[in-house]
Amino acid sequence: MVLKMFPVISRHRLWWGGLQRSICPSQPVLSRQCIEQMHVRVGDRAELSRAFTQRDVAAFSELTGDVNPLHLNEDFAKHTKFGKSIVHGVLVNGLISALLGTKMPGPGCVLLSQQISFPAPLYVGEVVLASAEVKKLKRFVAVIAVSCFVTESKKTVMEGWVKVMVPETPKS
Repeated sequence: MVLKMFPVISRHRLWWGGLQRSICPSQPVLSRQCIEQMHVRVGDRAELSRAFTQRDVAAFSELTGDVNPLHLNEDFAKHTKFGKSIVHGVLVNGLISALLGTKMPGPGCVLLSQQISFPAPLYVGEVVLASAEVKKLKRFVAVIAVSCFVTESKKTVMEGWVKVMVPETPKS
């Protein structure tokens, strides 16, 4: 099979399917006919579970500079409405990033936007299940419902929506 290629584009950018894509002029760009259907479909689901340790929370605090004592100081946290230290919400959201980048849609996907809320706290040691389900596909963008809940209590600790750019899969 001979692949038809676009001519070299000197501006290093190409508008394709409504999305701006950066390209490398030294590498050919496949024509639209050479791209298979995306490897994700509406209704596809994936899950990932994990329990965060106090060491995870401390490492996240060190990396980000978020040293809020609500996450790090049990004495401080016990005098709040939470009663004990809680895991950073953004650390919980990191499970969604891991799920999207490794399982579904998988390697090469790019987070474009997200809308999330945290209806309840996650405490250190609770096992949380992150889940994602493709709700809508438009060209190379997937709209995915995401949530994280504690497996034992079924308490939802994060929920929302993300939009991701789905990587194309070239035909072989």
